[in-house]
Amino acid sequence: MKKLSLVISAALISGSIALSSSPAYANLPIVVEGQTLPSLAPMLERTTPAVVSISVKGTHEVNQRVPDAFRFFFGNPRRNQQPQERPFQGLGSGVIIDADEGYIVTNNHVVEEADEILVTLKDGRQLEAKKIGSDAESDIALLQVEDDNLTEIKMADSDRLRVGDFTVAIGSPFGLGQTVTSGIVSALGRSGLNIENFEDFIQTDAAINSGNSGGALVNLHGELIGINTAILGPNGGNVGIGFAIPSNMMNNLVNQIVEFGEVRRGVLGVAGRSVNGEIVKAMALETTQGGFVEQVVADSAAAEAGIKAGDVITEVNGKMVKTFAELRGKIGSIGAGKKVKLTVIRDGKKKKFTVKLKQANTANVEAASLHRMLEGAELDNNADGKGVEITEVERDSAAEAVGLKAGDMITGVNRQDIRTIAELRNYLKDNTGVLALKVVRGNRAMYLMIR
Repeated sequence: MKKLSLVISAALISGSIALSSSPAYANLPIVVEGQTLPSLAPMLERTTPAVVSISVKGTHEVNQRVPDAFRFFFGNPRRNQQPQERPFQGLGSGVIIDADEGYIVTNNHVVEEADEILVTLKDGRQLEAKKIGSDAESDIALLQVEDDNLTEIKMADSDRLRVGDFTVAIGSPFGLGQTVTSGIVSALGRSGLNIENFEDFIQTDAAINSGNSGGALVNLHGELIGINTAILGPNGGNVGIGFAIPSNMMNNLVNQIVEFGEVRRGVLGVAGRSVNGEIVKAMALETTQGGFVEQVVADSAAAEAGIKAGDVITEVNGKMVKTFAELRGKIGSIGAGKKVKLTVIRDGKKKKFTVKLKQANTANVEAASLHRMLEGAELDNNADGKGVEITEVERDSAAEAVGLKAGDMITGVNRQDIRTIAELRNYLKDNTGVLALKVVRGNRAMYLMIR
């Protein structure tokens, strides 16, 4: 659980607001003793099966505290100490976004150090899950389960949200089991909270508590508008201020994890700060909101597009940005190679720019998430789309035992051509037993067998 008066945890939900006869509820009637009353029940009956409870087990490293007297007489032994591993258990929530593939989205902090992940469906079924990939900087993780009878949630366009829209939060607070609460969108584009590196949160007053991290925030149609992530509370309890990752941001990140096994974050290549009164006065600006560009990195995406120091970026893909942190959050969820449209104020005039984002420096994909016999190898998509490159192989690892070496390129499995990590993952998921990897090494091709 993280605090800063902010509490992140397996977080979010519980509490309610009175439902009036507002037109917003007119399409949700039930009949009680001959009277039609508003109710969220019909929507929830369709939606709640897509929200799951997640329990995790694992170990994490801890250092023993050395007593002061011991250090005084014997010096500090910490340098020679081996960190001890201690078991832990945790609870959270998740959302099924693809029933056919068994994909479940949750928060990275729920499953980050987990060795075992168990998913419990609303009907009581329990399924083992594996982690496909995650992104600590935005706190998103993608899990996968195998079952033929799953219910997926419908996705909403979170960019269309307005302050005052009704919200419903679904999750498992304090391990009590699935719970539903309601509220409204209190604010949009919340950032600068120092919860994650990339922030663009929906703020809601729907009651949220520990145990609901990774749960669903939905609209009155039961469509996903956000992934519940954090709360503002002095003791970890609900005070009416909760934060959710917008569904569009989540979707961008998940698509990258599915395709590459990791988030390939796009980079704009600017440094700056939020527009404030001092900048407005010094630069004689006519806008009081946006991201003020102090520096443009040479050869960056921004430089190539024509962005200059002194510009104020006010919109990303037609959506207003109020702060530099919000700008960073929006850009950070868009994949490398994608084009974004920026609205810029320069010399009092609006200008439009189309920028093709470049890739941030990130670690390559760990192949163990695809197949146990690839453990110890790191993968990357070939720039020319010719296959999956082996960028590194650890000594004495399973991948080395199979015969893989750094510089190899996997171009097929059995008789199936493979061009990307996503294709390799999908093939390995659907096929078991002995598999023949077609590997190109230098100018020759070979087959390596894995089971």
